[in-house]
Amino acid sequence: MPLSTEDRLAIHELVALHGHLMDDGEFGRLGELFTADVVYDLSAFGRGELHGPEAITAASLALGDANPLGHHVTNVCVTEDPDGTVRVRSKGIGVHADGRAGSVVYRDVVRREPAGWRIAHRAVVPRRTPLQP
Repeated sequence: MPLSTEDRLAIHELVALHGHLMDDGEFGRLGELFTADVVYDLSAFGRGELHGPEAITAASLALGDANPLGHHVTNVCVTEDPDGTVRVRSKGIGVHADGRAGSVVYRDVVRREPAGWRIAHRAVVPRRTPLQP
C-alpha cells in the first residue's frame, strides 16, 4: 500500500524534529526520533557508526561546544521501495558559533513503530565540493 498523505506529513515532521531535539539538548526525547536499534552512520566523517539513541547522546555530549548551534533540515524527499522500505533524503545545514556553516545530506530509512514513524538508519554525508554525483 502506498504511503498516505498522513504518513508523508508525519515523516516530514519526524525529520524536522531532529534539529529541535539536538539543538535543545533534549536527548531524553530521542526515542521520539529514532528506533531503539537505530544505526547512525558517521563513517563519512571518520567516526564509524553509532548504535542506539544512548550512543548518539554520548557522542553529542562528548562533542560539546563543537556541536553546531543550529541543525536545519531542508529538501525532504520521501520514497518507498518496491519491498516497502521507506527512504528519506534531505539536506542539512549546520551553523557553528564562530559563523562557519556546513552542509550534509541525510540518507534515512524510516520505519513505522507502534508509537509512529522513527528513523531506523541515518547516514550523514558531508558536502565538501559542488556537484557531487
